[in-house]
Amino acid sequence: MPNTITVYIDGQAYQAEEGQSILQVAMSNQLDIPHLCYHEDLPIEANCRLCLVESEGKITTSCTLKASEGMKVSTKNEELVEMRQENLRLLLASHVKNCPKCQKKQPCPAFGLMQKYGVTSEEYQRKMLDLAVHKMGSAAEFDPNLCVKCGRCVNICAEIGINFLKIEGKGADAHLTYNQNPKVDCIYCGQCTVHCPVNAIREQSHLEQVEAALLDKDKILIAQMAPSVRTSIGEEFGQEVGLNMEKKMFTALRQLGFEKIFDVNTGADITTMIEAKDLSNRLKKRDAGEATALPMFTSCCPGWVKFLEFYYPDFIDHLTTARSPQIHSGAAYKTWWADKAGVDPSKIVVVSIMPCTSKKYEAEMEKFNFEHKGHKLKPVDFVLTTREMATLLKKNQIDLPSLEESEADTEGEYSGAAAIYGASGGVMESALRTATHILTGEEMPNLELEEVRGMKGIKRATIKIGDKEIKVAVVATARNARNVLEEIKRNKEAYDYVEFMACPGGCIGGGGQPLTSTNAIIKKRIAGLYSIDAKKNRRRAHENKVVREFFSYLTDKPLLAEKILYTSYSAKNKFE
Repeated sequence: MPNTITVYIDGQAYQAEEGQSILQVAMSNQLDIPHLCYHEDLPIEANCRLCLVESEGKITTSCTLKASEGMKVSTKNEELVEMRQENLRLLLASHVKNCPKCQKKQPCPAFGLMQKYGVTSEEYQRKMLDLAVHKMGSAAEFDPNLCVKCGRCVNICAEIGINFLKIEGKGADAHLTYNQNPKVDCIYCGQCTVHCPVNAIREQSHLEQVEAALLDKDKILIAQMAPSVRTSIGEEFGQEVGLNMEKKMFTALRQLGFEKIFDVNTGADITTMIEAKDLSNRLKKRDAGEATALPMFTSCCPGWVKFLEFYYPDFIDHLTTARSPQIHSGAAYKTWWADKAGVDPSKIVVVSIMPCTSKKYEAEMEKFNFEHKGHKLKPVDFVLTTREMATLLKKNQIDLPSLEESEADTEGEYSGAAAIYGASGGVMESALRTATHILTGEEMPNLELEEVRGMKGIKRATIKIGDKEIKVAVVATARNARNVLEEIKRNKEAYDYVEFMACPGGCIGGGGQPLTSTNAIIKKRIAGLYSIDAKKNRRRAHENKVVREFFSYLTDKPLLAEKILYTSYSAKNKFE
């Protein structure tokens, strides 16, 4: 255990651990020292120089100043405040000059900082770079003209193992750009967006399209919410991290004007059924001596799929052919539900609320489109991130915490297995619950597979199903995916089944989540998801009556089933 020491900040004694920085001590005691570039999960580089403090007559950055016994630190003298304000003006001058939200004094993280610390930037006219906004597929985008060069996005991109983003140039000419190497590409995970403190990197917004659709009386709007959103959106309204806001969200969506409240979790149960069957079939073929691609890989994370298609296309056959939850449920609602309700499917608009930016990229893929009743249809029309959803609620003056609770419509039923899809290991755990039923005709006795839970980047386990021992791995982030794929190259029998996710902790740590996203916060969100599962009466996908009804609908429609349940993959080039 680290030694406990005493430090004095502005004359007040505080307990600290040896090795902590003064900024960390201040933050743990709710003391406000301004900072932009510091993030507890990233390397400390002291780029922004906003966290200045004075100690022993010297002014230094508090993120690099290590606490020592008896250290005396000042954070509030006049010189420090002026220096911080000056640095903030310089950092944000070009941002404010180019940011339409700041110009109109609309909500923007940068404008909020300026208001908080009492600065203006009108007198600072830094060189305008006038660089083009760069689109990252149809998922995210970055505007170099708003960038304050804090380095967070570059660091997180390197940390997850992609290295797509970089800062180029020096001084006033420094700007954010991307790696020109044709062998390096963005995977659209959006981790840069959730780590950017000034909205220079952000999701490609679907807010205007959704608002227009809500006003279109000729359309039937369906909302479907991903599992992770329900335990994270409360943070945008000052609620406890990990609190399940699901039923209040159902009420909020109705107040916004959505006619039907269904659920991506229903799609997760559909995905589980198909993926578990795929895994069972591959294992049976292997045991019968037939050729099959094992280990089988999950495919519900489009960031991971893009990574494999670009960096490791030789492994494509290992991906399950199951589509992802939002694509499964979106198509189900435009076929099965539309037929049942007697609704023209071309009038249906499906809006997914996701913790992820790459789900926007996935929703735009033409390969998922299909025909039904003479109409060419997209499973999902628009995707809102958790952040966008919070913006939409606030814009409409809907105070989420104060709302009454309500239930989703019947077609939004889901099992506990669906709720844990948002956590790293949850997809695998869900599939193994149903694969046990398929392979043995019995139910998995212990539904909590602790071996595949938690925040570790690589988790390995051997799971017993009947008389079979299934070797599994759960992987989060591209860096860890590379390690496991290289391991499989060396030993093709290392695993039978591997779950891959692009983001730390899985979808719950996705690029569309609230901006204060750290490993500690992600752990609390995960705990909220497992709590939902534990409280459900039905905890296995094959117990979901709505999903069984959907599959029954497809029984005499094999061509439609093929179109809306399964997919294929192909090698990708840069920017595809």
